[in-house]
Amino acid sequence: MTFDRDTFRARLAGISGILATPFDGNDRLDTARLRPVVERAVAAGVHILTANGNTGEFYALTTDEAERAVHAAAELVAGRVPLIAGIGRSIGDALALTRASRAAGASALMVHQPPDPFVAPRGVVEYVRRVAEAGQGLPVVIYLRNDRIGLDAISDLCAIPEVVGVKWATPAPMRLAAAMKRADPALIWVGGLAETWAPAFYAVGARGFTSGLINVWPAHSLAIHAALEDGDYAKARALIEVMEPFEALRAEEGNGTNVSVVKAALALMGEDCGAVRPPGAWPLAERQQAELHRNLVTWGLLKEHAA
Repeated sequence: MTFDRDTFRARLAGISGILATPFDGNDRLDTARLRPVVERAVAAGVHILTANGNTGEFYALTTDEAERAVHAAAELVAGRVPLIAGIGRSIGDALALTRASRAAGASALMVHQPPDPFVAPRGVVEYVRRVAEAGQGLPVVIYLRNDRIGLDAISDLCAIPEVVGVKWATPAPMRLAAAMKRADPALIWVGGLAETWAPAFYAVGARGFTSGLINVWPAHSLAIHAALEDGDYAKARALIEVMEPFEALRAEEGNGTNVSVVKAALALMGEDCGAVRPPGAWPLAERQQAELHRNLVTWGLLKEHAA
C-alpha cells in the first residue's frame, strides 16, 4: 500500500513505534526474529513503524547493516502501515542510507540529529536539506534531541519543503510551544520521549508519540494514545503509571539500559532478539531482570502465566 503525504501526516499524529534490531547468537543481523514483533504491532493498530531508530541501536549498526535492516523491515511490514527509515551518521553515509531506504520502499525519512562534537546550527540545516534532496520527494521528519541549536535553526529546519513533522525529544514543553508558534501550522509535532512525556507535550499542542514499548505491549500504548486523543488526561496518566516501571528501568545506567530492557522483555516472552551491543548495557543486572520479570507477569505478557 502507498501512503500519500496527507495520509502519512495523519498517521504521524499517532504512535511511531521504534522497532528493535535483532541479532543472532554470533552478533549478526537476524531480521527474521523481528516478525512476531511487527505482527503484534500491526495487529494492535500501531500507526507507524520505524526502522533504524535509537531503540533499533542505530549507532551500533554499520551502514551496511542499517541498509539491510530497513529492507528487512519493509518486507515484514509489507505496506500495511507506513515505514519510517532512520537516517544519520556522516553526510556520505546518510545519503547512502537515504538511497537504500527509498529503494526499500520506505514511506518517509527520519533524520537523526548529528552527534558530531562540532555541530553548527546552520550545518544541521544543510545536513537535513541534502538528505531531503536525496529522498526525491519522500516526506522528512526531524528527530530533535537537542534544542540548543536554537529556535532560528529549528524554524529553518521546519521550512525545508520536504519536512512534514518534528519528533521533539527534549524535555522542554514550553520550548516546544515556542517552536510550534514559529512554524507552519500544518507541521506535525510528535512527542519524541515516549509515553511518559506524552501528556506534557499534548498539553502544548503536540500530537502522537514515539514508543519502544510497542515491541512488547503495543495494546497498552494504543490505550494511552486513545485517552490522550479523547482529552482524558486522568486516564492517560493512570495508564502511564502502569507501564512507568518499564520506562524507569530503561532510564537506568545513564539511559544505557533503554534497549536492554526491551530486548530482555522479548527474550522472556519467547521472542529472543539477541543481545544489545556495546556501549549499551548487557545483560541486565540480576535486580533489573527480576523487576522486569515481575512487571511482565503482572501485565500478563508471559506465556507461562497466560492462564
